[in-house]
Amino acid sequence: MYSYKTRGTCSREIQFDIENDTVKEVRFIGGCMGNTQGVAALAKGRPVDEVIRLLKGIDCGGRGTSCPDQLANALIAYKNQQA
Repeated sequence: MYSYKTRGTCSREIQFDIENDTVKEVRFIGGCMGNTQGVAALAKGRPVDEVIRLLKGIDCGGRGTSCPDQLANALIAYKNQQA
């Protein structure tokens, strides 16, 4: 299980598992429960690069980021660690 501390969102942390470059599990700590559960469910089973492509740059209320964008950032950080 990997962990990423979010910045600029209501959620405080994202925990996730990756297997064979596929998102297996995502859990948001904090944030809007319905939205974060929905994002987590939609990311599950998808390739890491696809999730990044779909979620990167999504903005929440003019904050410059969002929980989905933070998940993309978490996955980018994960990929950079693996390189």
